[in-house]
Amino acid sequence: MLARFKNVSSHKHFVLDGFNELGALRPVLFIPYFIMFVVSLSANSLLLYVVISQRSLHSPMYLLIAGMACVDLSLPLFFVPHMLLSFLFDWRGISLIGCLVQMFFIHFVGTFQSTLLVWMALDRYFAICMPLYYHERMALMRFLKFIIPLVLRNVFMVSLLVSLAGKLSFCFRNMMNHCFCEHMALVELACGSIAINNLVGLLTVFLIPVADFIIITASYIVIFSSVPKSGGSGVKALQTCVTHIVVIIVSLTIALVAFLSYRIRNGLPASSRVFFSTMYLLFPSCFNPIIYGIRTAKIRQHIVNTLKRCRLV
Repeated sequence: MLARFKNVSSHKHFVLDGFNELGALRPVLFIPYFIMFVVSLSANSLLLYVVISQRSLHSPMYLLIAGMACVDLSLPLFFVPHMLLSFLFDWRGISLIGCLVQMFFIHFVGTFQSTLLVWMALDRYFAICMPLYYHERMALMRFLKFIIPLVLRNVFMVSLLVSLAGKLSFCFRNMMNHCFCEHMALVELACGSIAINNLVGLLTVFLIPVADFIIITASYIVIFSSVPKSGGSGVKALQTCVTHIVVIIVSLTIALVAFLSYRIRNGLPASSRVFFSTMYLLFPSCFNPIIYGIRTAKIRQHIVNTLKRCRLV
């Protein structure tokens, strides 16, 4: 098989052709995606500023929320500006190196959307199930044993995913039916076998977002069973868990639809697949800061005070 493509040059430049089916209506997409981009940047910047500037919010739970805001702030920057320029000025080209770099940062930073929810679930577990030992368990040096393994897992799986994609040859096609360099959108263009890439892609899905979901679910099962024993403080702490559960269910559903749509040929239109792929990255970035800001009383109060001060200036 490889000998067949030996004398065929491999493409080093690609065209991101997502939503091409819309034809002349494609530039209209600039408006909703630009609005979501502005909402994501402004909401996450405000949330990050409030948590950092207020010393009363420098507890583990709020710092983890700030970490989520940092992820949600940076993730759209890796693909939305290029996508908006593509909609407005039809700038669709990207080099193979640029594509692989974009792929690495999108997937690497994106993994922390679920990984941070794991750390938040552990924070709630210690707060509700072990309230007397909460500060001891959440001390940085002790909490690192929960942080480091998941960070190393994310680095290893995403690096493996991208390095395998970079070794492929792209002999015949360079039109990528996507708005950014998603792993399977690029791999599908390769000549030769992509079985290993497919396998590693599926392993990455199940070892990161799905495994994180299982850990989070197990944590909340224990938390829910402990609430009746912990009294009013447990019920109050449990309110933040509801927020996490909503975020997890929505994010994981969109992500799995996007990932599995490349592997299960179910007649899903190409534009729908591209839409779900952009939403699993962009929707949480808009959704997380709003729901955390509204549902978390202390953050909500500080946001209101900050906005009042800005209005008075």
